[in-house]
Amino acid sequence: MANPFQFLQQTRAEIAKVVWPTRREVLVTTAMVFLMAVVFAIFFFGVDWVIRQLLELTLTFFG
Repeated sequence: MANPFQFLQQTRAEIAKVVWPTRREVLVTTAMVFLMAVVFAIFFFGVDWVIRQLLELTLTFFG
């Protein structure tokens, strides 16, 4: 086990190797996540609506 001073040095060295995203990259990826969430919400709303309509049709036909 390394002493605390060596640990801090190694931690700083590893953090220096990290390639941080630019502000533009963060904004673009965040926008894509929100866009995909909206697309999937619309898709699942449509699937739910179709299944509900089919179920109501089936229940009124046999009920």
